[in-house]
Parts: sequence; C-alpha cells; structure tokens
Amino acid sequence: MTQERVWPLTVHHLNELLLVCSILLLFAVAAVRISSRSGLPSLLIYLGIGVAVGVDGIGVEFDDAHLTQLLGYSALVVILAEGGLSTKWREIKPALPLAAVLSTVGVAVSVGITATAGHYLVGLEWRQALIIGAVVSSTDAAAVFSVLRRVPLPAKLTGALEAESGFNDAPVVILVVAFSSSGPIDAWYLLLGKIALELAIGAAIGLAVGWLGAYGLRHVALPASGLYPIAVMAIAITAYAAGALAHGSGFLAVYIAALILGNAKLPHWPATRGFAEGIGWIAQIGMFVLLGLLVTPHELGDDIAPALLVGLVLTLVARPLSVLVSTAPFRSSWAERALLSWAGLRGAVPIVLATIPMVYEVDASQDIFNIVFVLVIVYTLVQGPTLPWVARHLRLGEAETTADLGIESAPLERLNGHLLSFSVPKKSRMHGVEVGELRLPAGSAVTLVVREGESFVPSPATVLRRGDELLVVATDQVRDAAERRLRAVSMGGKLAGWLGTGGNGGRRPGAR
Repeated sequence: MTQERVWPLTVHHLNELLLVCSILLLFAVAAVRISSRSGLPSLLIYLGIGVAVGVDGIGVEFDDAHLTQLLGYSALVVILAEGGLSTKWREIKPALPLAAVLSTVGVAVSVGITATAGHYLVGLEWRQALIIGAVVSSTDAAAVFSVLRRVPLPAKLTGALEAESGFNDAPVVILVVAFSSSGPIDAWYLLLGKIALELAIGAAIGLAVGWLGAYGLRHVALPASGLYPIAVMAIAITAYAAGALAHGSGFLAVYIAALILGNAKLPHWPATRGFAEGIGWIAQIGMFVLLGLLVTPHELGDDIAPALLVGLVLTLVARPLSVLVSTAPFRSSWAERALLSWAGLRGAVPIVLATIPMVYEVDASQDIFNIVFVLVIVYTLVQGPTLPWVARHLRLGEAETTADLGIESAPLERLNGHLLSFSVPKKSRMHGVEVGELRLPAGSAVTLVVREGESFVPSPATVLRRGDELLVVATDQVRDAAERRLRAVSMGGKLAGWLGTGGNGGRRPGAR
C-alpha cells in the first residue's frame, strides 16, 4: 500500500498567505508617507509591523534564524545593488579614498572600542563583545540612502557616507563570521590578510562583471524595453554570486558592479532605475518585517540597559574616534568630521548580521541579537530625525540646486543611432531656451516636442517650456556628446558652455 504524499502548503493556505502579505505590503507602502514627513528611517516602521504581527502582537510565531539570515542576505544583495545603481560616480569619486579608509580602518577602530566597552562596562565575554562590536560597526546602506537623500549635504560628504555604507558590509561580515566560528579566533594579522584577500577578489569580480555587463547592454539591442531592468539586476546579482563562490566579498562585488552599471548610460535607464528602486523597497520591507518577527519583545527587558550603554559608547566615542583617525590624512573641517560622526546610521544590516552567531550557536547569541536590536531601534530614533538639524547647525546644508535631467535612451540598432527622450524638469534652466540655442552636435536633432498632450515638430525658434517632453535622435558617434550638452543646458541654461557647466559637445556661438 503506497503512502499518500501530503503537501504542507495547499492552495487555500497560499491564498491566505498572499492576502496577508499583500495587506502588509500596502501598510508598509503607506508607511513611507509617515517616514518622509517625520524624518524617521522607514526601517523602524517596518520593524514595528513585524513586531506587531509577531508572538507578542497578533501571535505569529517565527524563530528560524537560518531562514532569516538567508533571506536577509538576499535582501541585502538587492539593496546594495539598488544603492550602487543610484549612486553617481562624479559625487563619490572625490570621496572614494576617505570612504575606503572609513570602511576598513574606521571599522577596526570602532570594533575595538565598542568591544572593549562591552567587555568592561557590560560584562560580556570577549567573544560576545567582539561580535557585538563588529556587528554594530557597519553603517546601513538602506538607512543611509533613505535619510541622506533627503538632506541637502555637500556632494563630498554624501558621496563618502554612501560609499562607506556600500563598502563596509564586506569587512564586517568577514569579522562577524570569524568571531562566531567555533575554535580560537585567528591572529589579527591573519584576519587582516583574509579581509584584504576577500576584498580584492570581490572588487576584481565586481569590476569585471560590471564592465562586461555594461558593454553588452550598450551594444546589444534587446527586443523589449522591459528586459533591460531585468538584465541589469541579473548582472548585479551575478557579481555577488561569482564573488562569493570565488571566496571573495560578494557584497563588495555587487555594489561595485551596480555602481558601474548605474553610471554606464544604459538604454532605457529611467525604467531600469524605477524597477531597481521598486524591488529595493520590496527587499527592505520584507527584510525588516522578518527581523521584527524574529524578535520577542517580552524578552528584551534584561538587554535594554546593556544596549543603551554600548550604543552610547558607539555613538559618542567609537564612531567619532574612527572618523578622526580615518580623516587624519585628508583635509576635512571639524564640522565635516562632526557630521560624519553623527551620520553613522545603523539599520537592518547589524540586525541581519546578529543572526550569524545564532546560526553558529554561539553562547548567549539570543542576548547578542536582543542587544543589537534595541541599540539599532533607539539610536536610529535619535540620529535619523536629528541629522537635518545637525547639518543646518554645522552650516553644511546646501541650498536646492537645479534638478538633473533624466534622459532615457533607446537604441535604434539598424539605424546605428539612439532615440533620447526626456521631460524638462520644473527647476531646469532649459525653460525659455530656443531649440536652436541647444547647439546640439552635428548628427543629432530635436525631432518632436510633446506639450500639454499635443505633439509637434519644432523649429529652431521654438521656445522650450517646463514640462515639455522632447525626442532627440542622435547617431552612435555623437550620442554621448548630445546627452552631455542637454544636461549642461538643463543645469546652466543657454550659456552653459561659458558658465563652466560642461556640455562641450555642442559649439559655442561664433565657434568655427
């Protein structure tokens, strides 16, 4: 007699699961509005949703640290990919050396000071103290991207903080795994060697995959525009997987590959950017809700005081000293150092990393998780909303600048050309400029203007207005020059070439 196979999940269960998940997702989307108004990182709201649904709320029981770690890693890959795709190379390039030092030397300083505080002030054993020090020394990419992009900081600081949050996950993961593994901890020089090797492998693979992916997408016309976003994300995730399988840093590989792809002027870029942002939000929401489910609030009581104490040392001592040491070789004002110190935002990354000792079954791993959870919640509540206030009082906020021009490019493969499309933003200085004054390079031309729902072929004397949608056809040879010129006019107006805003793809009046 054959035994009937029983499936653990029926269609009815699937329907219920889809209903609950969709409702939670809608709540989470609506919570973004609250987050944007209050200045709180949205992660706190998503964590709150998870806690409310969990064992001390609605009553859903979830305690699978292995599954949380796997899904957390997956979400982290997507978040880093989205962050790299949205980071502008020209903004982080000047800050790259500082970001590299912050994410290596700065992390080491922060780990040492925080672990010492955990051992002597809280009474943790050295292994547990080192794990906590490593876990909370990583700034969170999702928190940094969501908060900083609402704060008008100088490009130098924004670039340094964004690049640091993208880079420092790699060395921190290596440290947490090393401290959580059974057996004696490797000597410091062996740890440094391992970190350097994994970072080098991850960086090399990220560069290779990113460059090859960008080259392929720019030279192969896909049959549907919707395939480009899928291809871009697949390339970025390939970089992570290849880096991890080669025993390198997959997190660094995915961030570098996405950074290259995001600055490669790929076809249909606005659509790709929107797709990446959308799945980035889904990854954040899913990860934070899952982490909220994993925590048991009624068990946090004994860990609140240690979390507050460790967090205080981290925020007021470890992070500022790590910034001071890291910025010593660079020309940074005291105001910039103060802001870098206060902007070391924590978020989901430390909480995800806190599941590693649970998976390795380290002694007191649940206490480690609880301490990290409370620390992240409390100090994100303090730092996130106050960051704009700190920036203003340090006089580091910048006035609003002219909006950049979002240009979408579609390849015309058989014609050896490109179709560029864009809308004139509200704050663009292209408003009031005649089509002839754009001075596009030979081989490119404005072929169509859509204004208030009506389209027409412009003449050289047609005056452009805010909200106009333009179609520009350019040959392969002048496509980049035409795009540079359009961006320059949008930023600097018809005199962009003289005002130093670039755009030398077109000729100035009177040029031969």
